[in-house]
Amino acid sequence: MRLARFSLNDSPRYAFVQKDETDGKDYLIELDGHPLAGDQVKPTGTRYPVDGDGIRLLSPVIPSKVYGLAKNYEAHAQFMHEAGHSEIAHAPEDMVIFTKPSTSVIGPDDPIVYPACSKDMNFEPEVAVVMGRIAKNVPVEHAMDYVLGFTCVNDVTLRDLQGLDPTWTRAKGFDTSCPLGPWIVMRDDLDWKDARISFTLNGEDVPMASGTTANLIHGIPEQIAAISSFSTLLPGDVIMTGTPNASGHLDPGDEAIVHVEGIGDLRNVVVRA
Repeated sequence: MRLARFSLNDSPRYAFVQKDETDGKDYLIELDGHPLAGDQVKPTGTRYPVDGDGIRLLSPVIPSKVYGLAKNYEAHAQFMHEAGHSEIAHAPEDMVIFTKPSTSVIGPDDPIVYPACSKDMNFEPEVAVVMGRIAKNVPVEHAMDYVLGFTCVNDVTLRDLQGLDPTWTRAKGFDTSCPLGPWIVMRDDLDWKDARISFTLNGEDVPMASGTTANLIHGIPEQIAAISSFSTLLPGDVIMTGTPNASGHLDPGDEAIVHVEGIGDLRNVVVRA
């Protein structure tokens, strides 16, 4: 099952996404409530084609906060070292956790705005976890019970500022740095232990940016347990699980597409500030 947030005439709504077996197209089955607010939602009986006139997919959630894990794949840790961005040649033993504010979140097809303060914007395709329940001090063995589902995320990073700011606040938290979407695939409908990630830049596949969550150093249940030990996770909060391999440069005009097998494509275009 897929859960989407969309607008029609600037009115945000929620919907399940279903494929019509007759024409093979995706349709939005409108819901009458807010599925993350504890409401008992049900279909209104109205459906819209995903690509219909006036339909715009939004970020599937507006989280109160976003957490991310850095260097959570050995391949990415080695790439960062070889590229001169890190003095450490291998992934650290402990989790490296950072945050992005809710104002960094955008949805599918929304522009990524290249801020004037940077000259080195990078893409980082990842799988994102969306929380479905309040989680505090959650044990690893029960962590997945608190997950609503998964979506695609591009952890857009200002690499030059990352080297200047120890806390990565500007590098990771600038406006539009967290594209999410296109929708949420429910927890039991994705092989989250082996979700395959790829990236396309201007229509060309970038093989060095691909990978699978099977190679995560700290798995998703461990991430949830660790983060919930110091921070209360609310429904709709997001955890970016890490980028699997090499990242790369983005320029104004570039089209960036994150693909996660079993979820779909998240497309955004970079524009100048």
